[in-house]
Parts: sequence; C-alpha cells; structure tokens
Amino acid sequence: MTAETVDAFHFGGFHVVQPATGGHRSGVDAMLLAAMVPDRGAQKVADLGAGAGAAGLAVASRLAEVDVALIERAPEMAQFARKSIALPQNAHLAARVSVVEADVTLKGRARLAAGLDDEVFDHVIMNPPFNAAADRRAPDALRADAHAMTEGLFESWIRTAGAILKPGGELSLIARPESVAEIIAACGRRFGGLEITLVHPRAGEPAIRMLVSAVKGSRARLVFRAPFVIHLGEAHKFAPDIDDLNNGRAGYRRLISKGFKK
Repeated sequence: MTAETVDAFHFGGFHVVQPATGGHRSGVDAMLLAAMVPDRGAQKVADLGAGAGAAGLAVASRLAEVDVALIERAPEMAQFARKSIALPQNAHLAARVSVVEADVTLKGRARLAAGLDDEVFDHVIMNPPFNAAADRRAPDALRADAHAMTEGLFESWIRTAGAILKPGGELSLIARPESVAEIIAACGRRFGGLEITLVHPRAGEPAIRMLVSAVKGSRARLVFRAPFVIHLGEAHKFAPDIDDLNNGRAGYRRLISKGFKK
C-alpha cells in the first residue's frame, strides 16, 4: 500500500488524498490552472491527466454549478482521485465530480470506447508532464509517469482536448515556457485566441511556468499578457493576486471576449 496524506486546499474548502512520497503531489501549479476556468454558470469541465484530482476539485470548489470529469490514465492515481471525492470533507461537491480512467493520448474509436466522447465539455484544463525524459530520473514509477514528457505529448493531448470540447469551448494549461513553440504548433487550426502569461518566482528572475488559454475554432490573434510574480521579495509570501488565485478567492479571466457556447 502506498503511504498517503490528506491535504487541505482553499483554506479547507476541499481536500485531496495524495501519495505521501511517490507520484505527483499537487500545489500552486494546480491551483493556478484551476483558476483559469471562468465563472459562466453551469458548465462541464475535463481535467486531463488529473492525478489525484487537485485541479479539478479546485474548479468544483470555486464554481458551484460546474461538473468536473477527472481524466487519469494511471490506475493508482485514479484511485487516489476516487478517495479524494469520497472524503467527508468533500461531500458538498462529490456529486459534481467523477473519475474517467483513460489514456489522454487515445485516438478515434479507442478514445470514444474509453469514455472520452466528442464535443461534450465546455472547458478542458491540463497540466501535462513537463520534464524532458533525460532531465531527471524520478525515484518511482508514478512520479516518472506524471513528470516525464514524451515526444509529441502536446500534440496528442491538445488533439484530444479539441475533440472533446464543444465548438467555442476553452482550453487552459500550465507548462514550462520552453514548450511555447510546441504548444502553439499543436493548437494549430484547432484553437485560436491564445493568451499566454509567463509566471516568475520573483521579480527579475526568469519565468518557470506559463499559463496558456485558447478557444476552439477561434481565429483571434495571440496575446502575451502581463506576467505573474509569485513571491514578494526574498520571502516566501505570495503576492496578493497569486494568493487569491491559489486559494480560490478569484479566477483569472481571459482578455478576449469569445461568445461562449454551451
């Protein structure tokens, strides 16, 4: 049995069961990703590569009318997601969150057979593995699976996002800045209206993450938004806007109006 922890997010607004040492443990990345889903009333959101479900649960915690599907390939991580949903602390949102055990990279009939149907979701979020396979060797198989990037990863994940999104639906993702060219190429003709926000740990330091949003079928131009700075000075205290996003007090709205279709 894998040792596990139960961790609170959004000041106790929801909790997540996570592996104590192995696998991927969620934090600020997942909360920033979740904050990218706008408040538009009733909508369906898919969290691709959901792991234990932190980002998807954060969406459900902040937006009371949203249904969330946690899409996860690894059976052990999918089980952590199911445990998270079943926690008594999450009873207020459990009915709106489900787990689909499926490989995001599946195509065509195989994808449909796995339960990833065409044009079902209003919004797709994703936090794909972002380490090059040769960068660092993870100490366990679960963590390696969650962190190691494979060739063509963004193309396959964004292809699936485009298939399961309704026309006019939105894609949001968090990744490393060095993946920007690959992400733009993968969006191709599927998505437009890209908005990219670089995320810096502190003022004057290089960006370590970027937030990317796009609209299925849009032809709007690419926009680079004002950057985020996570920490103020040398301390570990969050900047006020980041603290609000991290704790579910605010969402990060798109600049481009797109005529949302349900």
